[in-house]
Amino acid sequence: MTKSELFVLPMVKPDLPPKCNYDTVSKFLTQKEIVCGETLTKSNMSEVLRLVTEQSDVEDSFFVADVREMFNQYEAWVSHLPRIKPHFAIKSNPDPVLISILASLGTGFDCASKAEITQILDMGISPSRIIYAHPCKPSSHLSYAVSRGVDLMTFDNFDELHKMKKLAPNARAVLRISTDDSAALCRFSVKFGAPMGSTYDLLCTAKSLGINVVGVSFHVGSGCQDDCAFDDALQRARTVFDQAESLGFNFNLLDIGGGFPSSKERGGVKFSAIAANINASLDRLFPPHLGINIISEPGRYFSSSAYSLAVNITSKRAVESEESSEPSFMYYVNDGVYGSFNCIMFDHQIVYPEILTNNGEYVYDSASSKDPSQTGYKTSIWGPTCDSLDCVVPQTTLPELYLGDWLLFQNMGAYTKCAASKFNGFDLSAVYYYDSQQSRSS
Repeated sequence: MTKSELFVLPMVKPDLPPKCNYDTVSKFLTQKEIVCGETLTKSNMSEVLRLVTEQSDVEDSFFVADVREMFNQYEAWVSHLPRIKPHFAIKSNPDPVLISILASLGTGFDCASKAEITQILDMGISPSRIIYAHPCKPSSHLSYAVSRGVDLMTFDNFDELHKMKKLAPNARAVLRISTDDSAALCRFSVKFGAPMGSTYDLLCTAKSLGINVVGVSFHVGSGCQDDCAFDDALQRARTVFDQAESLGFNFNLLDIGGGFPSSKERGGVKFSAIAANINASLDRLFPPHLGINIISEPGRYFSSSAYSLAVNITSKRAVESEESSEPSFMYYVNDGVYGSFNCIMFDHQIVYPEILTNNGEYVYDSASSKDPSQTGYKTSIWGPTCDSLDCVVPQTTLPELYLGDWLLFQNMGAYTKCAASKFNGFDLSAVYYYDSQQSRSS
């Protein structure tokens, strides 16, 4: 399969499980321990973790990523939401391996900047598969998008309409509306989305400017905790569709945004429950016979569960307590909230440690490592910088660990490495890839 052929495949049907194209994926892999020839080794996560952590000269934190999980998430999507074509929000994780796999499956992409558009186009993906999903775009970025053939883009205010009239007169515009996102971890309607009281006037202005508005978009918030949140948003979208019809617009696009949970989310709503409610509302408000093209902008849904982060205990402090004869422990690890754990500060995530090694012995495959809170000492885990805000886990229970031991944090692919800094001179964590399907079938 050539590069040009790779990125024009249609969406895979639910009864046709996607296949991993190793020639495509392996070109991004640099870890010689994981790659044999032009394919990934037949490894599961534990084997990769053991392989890396047992190297005597390895101390830096690192990610492990299961490419099969990326395919699994896509299969689950087309099974539960067959009417909706996902446009991956690459802001959540711009890893070229993940993007390459999703592109091979036929997804679109949600880009919000010049750099994100450039990354997708430079990978050979057609601009027709991009939605420029930023309602308030810098003029230079908007002009760049137009020059590269990206014409589907969102707006939510009058000034943006006039900007588009000047710089992107032939755009296919999508009106982003506000939602009730009070149940989301990250609320977006405080910043973006036209209030419902302004949508009719915005459409009138677009009509007078000759701008081709083709549909409606919304976002119920990142990390949505309400499986019914989409119901109200879809009803609002239906209202705007009716307003547009009264003004002579012919809307053919509905973008339901993101907010879908990872498959490894602890607690909260399940993807299957959200999908069931969305399907019921779509069938009622936008039935299939209307021929509306329905897309979405999932980020963490595709990016989070495939990636796990391993960190090394570089320092340790025993803390005596007046309330107990047993000590508590502070462990200092080599990634923190200024690095991959920035998701704690900016994405409101709670992370859960699992033990990889204890006193130098690899114990991840033992039952106790999966649920270490059953026994042990009061523990806190801290990042490597000199800032006291750099706390990864304020309080948990772990058995006593030692310098050089390793901890693992799963579900760490979304809004982690992509937003990490090098504050205090600490480097970003590398990524090692494996294919769990290869291991099961070998």
